[in-house]
Amino acid sequence: MSHQLRLATEADLAAMMELEKASFGNDSWSKANMRAELKAPHTYYFVAFVDQTIVGYAGLSKVSSSASADIQTIAVSDSHRRAGIGQQLMEKLIDQASKLGAKEVYLEVREDKPAPQALY
Repeated sequence: MSHQLRLATEADLAAMMELEKASFGNDSWSKANMRAELKAPHTYYFVAFVDQTIVGYAGLSKVSSSASADIQTIAVSDSHRRAGIGQQLMEKLIDQASKLGAKEVYLEVREDKPAPQALY
């Protein structure tokens, strides 16, 4: 199955929250926080989808006055991991950061999350 990427919209919020909860459990963002992220003028969220179903998402924060950008989050459904989706989302965020003038891109990864550490 091939996947595609596009900018996320508020219409994607429910599917993104399902992935958020499945991926991060008790550390999940609230729906209100995620909605605010999607609406913020300095954030850029992309979704990966297969056959109209969202299977991953990732977000970037880039304030125009800053030379750096922060990758806020990346999540891919369990059933679609190891298919290059996370890597493609990461590359999309880095490309977006570069287009916005970022010279550096930051990402925090928890020590107890070996799968994301392997990707990054």
